[in-house]
Amino acid sequence: MALNEGIQAPDFTLPTDGGGSLKLSGLRGRKVVLYAYPQDDTQSCTNEALSFDALLADFTATGTSVIGISPDSVKRHDKFKQKYNLKLTLVSDEEKTAIEAYGLWVEKQMYGRHYMGVERSTFLIDATGKIVRVWAKVRVKGHAEAVLAAAREL
Repeated sequence: MALNEGIQAPDFTLPTDGGGSLKLSGLRGRKVVLYAYPQDDTQSCTNEALSFDALLADFTATGTSVIGISPDSVKRHDKFKQKYNLKLTLVSDEEKTAIEAYGLWVEKQMYGRHYMGVERSTFLIDATGKIVRVWAKVRVKGHAEAVLAAAREL
């Protein structure tokens, strides 16, 4: 079950693209958009990353960091970022510890086949680390703009 608004965002420390590391609580004092997606370099995931990346300067102007999280490896994130010249930060959760903590490792179905995967979701976290907005089962078109509008209101 995905997390609800009004609770503290589960903390995590995970490797990032470029060989870095990100601790969510290390971003306290800033708003954070944490968007979870299934896999690098697929059509919807690429469109979502490009949408958030195109608005990155606007998010930064509102004091908001944008973090993408998926179970892909750091190496795969690096290739994905290089291919599309992405500037946003991508964290790798190969063990799915954070993805599970946020309730996003779910049973999915496509063409009658059942499998486990990441539910595309976005969390807006305030400067104190509290989840203030949740978008579940995200449709990519117009989503980054809606999240930016919410970040501006916060």
